[in-house]
Amino acid sequence: MCLGLAACGDLPTPFKGNPGATAMRLAQPPPPLLAVVPAVDPALPAPVRAALGGLLAAELQKIDVPAQAKVAQKTEWHLVTRAEHRDGAVVPIFIVRDPAGADQGMIEGTPVPDAVVATSGADLGGTIALDAAPKVSALLTNIRIGRDKADPTSLYNRPAKAFVAEVTGAPGDGNQALTRQLRARLDGYGLVLQPASAGADFEVRGDVSLAPEPKGRQRIEIVWTVLNGKGDERGKVVQLNEIPAGSLDHYWGDVAVVVGAEAAGGIADVIAKQSGRTNAPVQAAAETPAAAPAESPAEVAGTEPLPEPPRPPATPPPRPKKKRAGG
Repeated sequence: MCLGLAACGDLPTPFKGNPGATAMRLAQPPPPLLAVVPAVDPALPAPVRAALGGLLAAELQKIDVPAQAKVAQKTEWHLVTRAEHRDGAVVPIFIVRDPAGADQGMIEGTPVPDAVVATSGADLGGTIALDAAPKVSALLTNIRIGRDKADPTSLYNRPAKAFVAEVTGAPGDGNQALTRQLRARLDGYGLVLQPASAGADFEVRGDVSLAPEPKGRQRIEIVWTVLNGKGDERGKVVQLNEIPAGSLDHYWGDVAVVVGAEAAGGIADVIAKQSGRTNAPVQAAAETPAAAPAESPAEVAGTEPLPEPPRPPATPPPRPKKKRAGG
């Protein structure tokens, strides 16, 4: 989940990379390890059977499913590959089984014409693996959600307990203001906020970085990281913008209000997905101050730029003295 408040071209150090792509990879944890059992079905050519397990495990790892090509141990969930001949094609079939060997779900891959199977080598295994990996990942998520629904103590059936750590790295009063605003906004999403991390289902950490830009500007990056109760990263929300250099060195004011409101929605969405809830959280009812007009033509459509920092009121001019009559 990425909230780019204003993304303007390539990012200079320390903003190199693509935090948006990283943020979108919200890990949906399946079983601790999925053993991808070597394929043995004779409907698949021998070179495909030999390569498919390793290729499928590699594709699953790319989408954050902890998979390994191996013979399953007694305590491990495992993925079994089968294949059927149908209407002149071979249909790959993938079955997820729990440690007891009971089937928990099944998906089918895209049928491969018999003519293609007959002339293909191990490279066909890569094609099948690439097609099957996202389907297997979705199946694992559905299995987990189904088990969570049946467990009255799971996060699916109770509000998540969250701890928001003190923000770090912000100049001026930013650490205190951002922490306060995020806690206040997350409270409107049905989370149970805790004063300490002990016993929390999730912990949210915020870190602010600034870097100089030409023409008296600064690039600001705010990264919100969501961790589970074990300290494992579950997702990120990233906010970017350019500001006048030094404008946040003292007071954040309405900037912190807007940042907290925008970040809270993304963070709540991460937690909702991690709790097995597919529906987006209900938007908090509180109003947020209007953002300042966009300053750069490269701003991303639909994002909220940071408003300009509050300025102290101008000193009013002295009032003219009244002349006394006869003076």
